[in-house]
Parts: sequence; C-alpha cells; structure tokens
Amino acid sequence: MTTPNPDIAFYPLIDLGDFSKFTPRMQLRFFSVGLSLVVGLAATLAELPKVGLKPVWEGLESTRPLWLETAPDGSGRLFCLEQGGAIIILPKDKNAAKPKREVFFDISERKPWRENEEGLLGMAFHPQFAANGKFYVYYSQQEPKRSVVSEFTVAKAHPNRADMKSERILLEFPQPYWNHNGGVILFGPDGKLYIASGDGGKANDPHDNAQNLGTLLGKIFRIDVDARTGKLAYGIPADNPFAGRKDDTRGEIWAYGLRNVWRMSFDRETGDLWAADVGQNKWEEVNLITRGGNYGWNIRESFHKFKEDGPAKGDWIDPVIEYAHHAGVEKESKFPGHGYGVSITGGYVYRGKAIPVLRGAYVYGDFVTGLIFAVRQKDGKATEHGTIHQQKGKVYQIASFGEDAEGELYLLPLVSNPPTKRDPLGGILQLVAE
Repeated sequence: MTTPNPDIAFYPLIDLGDFSKFTPRMQLRFFSVGLSLVVGLAATLAELPKVGLKPVWEGLESTRPLWLETAPDGSGRLFCLEQGGAIIILPKDKNAAKPKREVFFDISERKPWRENEEGLLGMAFHPQFAANGKFYVYYSQQEPKRSVVSEFTVAKAHPNRADMKSERILLEFPQPYWNHNGGVILFGPDGKLYIASGDGGKANDPHDNAQNLGTLLGKIFRIDVDARTGKLAYGIPADNPFAGRKDDTRGEIWAYGLRNVWRMSFDRETGDLWAADVGQNKWEEVNLITRGGNYGWNIRESFHKFKEDGPAKGDWIDPVIEYAHHAGVEKESKFPGHGYGVSITGGYVYRGKAIPVLRGAYVYGDFVTGLIFAVRQKDGKATEHGTIHQQKGKVYQIASFGEDAEGELYLLPLVSNPPTKRDPLGGILQLVAE
C-alpha cells in the first residue's frame, strides 16, 4: 500500500466537489500552486495560443451544469445537463438579456445527487434521434447504491419535453461507495454507446476492480442499444475485445485499468477516443482509448508504479500526457513545466473556427486550480503541450467542458444561479481567442 506524503494526504478523495471540504489554508495552497507555479517553459512546450473566457447565457437559472449536448436533428438545440437531475434547453441566443430556463427532462425527485460525485452525470442522443426521439442518461440511485443507464424518448406532443414515462432501463451496476462514479456516455462513430465507470470509489481501488474483468467498475464499456444479447436489455457487440468468453469476463468491456474517467470525448474528425483519468496521490493523466487496452490502474498511477506488491512490468498503455500534483514530484514527470493540479477534467479536441491556431489540440483542465491546458499528439505521444488559460481573480472550479455543433468549446464551472450555500454565483463560459 502506498503511503501518501502527509502534506498531501487529503488528495485521494479529490475528484468532483470535494474542494468545499478543505480548510481555507488548504484551498489557498491549491490555488497558489496552480496560479503562481503554472508554467516553467521548456523546449518541449508548445507555442499554443492563449485563450480567453467569455460569459454566455448570462443570468440563466442553472445549478451545477455538467454536460452540453447538441441534438443531432438539425434543430440547433443545445442541451445542458445539471447534476441535480434536470436537463435544460439553452436559448439559441447566447447573449440574450434575460435567458429563459426551459426544462426538457427532470428526475430531481429521485434524488440522484446525494453525495458529491453522484447525480445525473451523463446524457447522449441516439444517432437516429431525429427519427426515433431516443436519448440516454446515466444517473445514481440508492438502496442499493448503484449507477443506472436508461433510455427515454421525447414526448410525441412536445419536441422540447421528454416523455418521463418512457424509461427503459438498459443496465444497473452496484457502486460500493459514493465516489468514483464516472458517468460519461457517448455514441461513437460506429453507432455504439460507450460508457465510462469509475473503480467503485473510496481510495486506492481497495477491491482491485479496475483490473478485474468480471466487473464493469474501472472500465469503459461498449454496448449496442438497438440489439439484445440473451436476456439483456442491450446487445454486446461481437467485435468487443472480450465478447464471447466462457468465463465471468464481462463482454461489454472495451478498455480497463481506469480509476475514474472524468469526461471523455471523440475527436469529431479522426474518431479518436480521449479520456481524462483522475489520479490518486500524485498524477493526473490523459489517455487515448484503444480496443482492449489496459491503462494500468491500480498497479500504476499514470506512468508510475503505485501498487507496492504489483508486477514491475505489464502490457499497459501509457498516457498521452501527465501532470503532477505538486512541485515535489514534478521532477519524476516526463513533462516538466506542465501546470500543476490535483483533479483532471477532460475536454475535447478543438475543431472550431474561432481559434484557428488551436485546431487539432486536445483541451482539458484541472478542477481545483482552474487551469486550462492543451496538448497535441502523434501516435499516442505528446508533441506539444502548454497552459492556455490561467484564471485571474475569482477562480472557478472546472466541472466539465462542452462542445457545440460548430466545434466551439465551453467551460462548465461548478456554479449556481442563484448561488447556494455550496456553489458560488456563475454560469457557462465560452473559450474565445485572446
């Protein structure tokens, strides 16, 4: 068992929302690390552009926005998921003086958000949404504690409302603890649904879930929502890497050895699947996900050995890039000069037009320090990287990023309007050229 440095012993449970539990001294330390020790430029760092943040939909009533999704029906509607259980339709005019809140979907009465990392965590529209009106959500439930992936359809009489009676539960899987729930769901270019789950939580993956092919925890799995395998409510694609095994291996698994993927996305031009995996004691990492890949957790944390009694070598896939939690371990990093942080938030490969020099770079950030980074890669290895935005003044925690139909990117901070005792006043921000 790895023993954390006592000065950073509070790091293991930092994933989503834990920052509010820290003392003011701890909070100050995190921000000073991220804001004053950001980048010591080295020859390997990129001449990536600096970007700005522009408030959009100012004044819109919203609480803890976690995901943006464009309806693939030509309507131009952009949907925003909230952790508490609602999905709202954003006004078409991002600069409207008094943007109106329009609720499309709401399961808040089921109380999916009980603990910090639980809630309504993911949504995805069926590729044929324009014809079938189907969409999918990932949410938490209790007694027993579990994650649920369900299908819903749009109300026949109202295209801006979900039919809340149409739910078809595709799968449920147990969660032993409240944290590391993952929650991203995406349709890939192949029309299959990809789902990211955390390792089950607590710290250090105490049940070794991530390396266990008999559980869906600590995995990215892939299912066919338009088919059925046996008595399952979904199909297991025959080309999944572990499909058809005669033991207890779950055929749904696409990739494994992951701690808690907090946001993943497909590059809309190349089809590459990017995933940001939240670290434990020292390292945050960005991965390119491949069929059947083992990403090493909890034997490794990023490039580095984690489990003392684990094997020294294995068929693990290295991250594209990593960054350290603090200066004390940065000397061990393959990417010196990368800004610090303690809880990665994944983003997107930028394919918009507003910031041409950023095109083709993967954009991501750190939940705690509020820094925004970018990296370019070739053959799975980082070729350029850098900090592209450092928040000044009030620093927002980065809960997620979003992408619209044109490929422009947004930052979704952990905020609320109106503010709450837990979350400060704020709203969605768009990445713009500086």
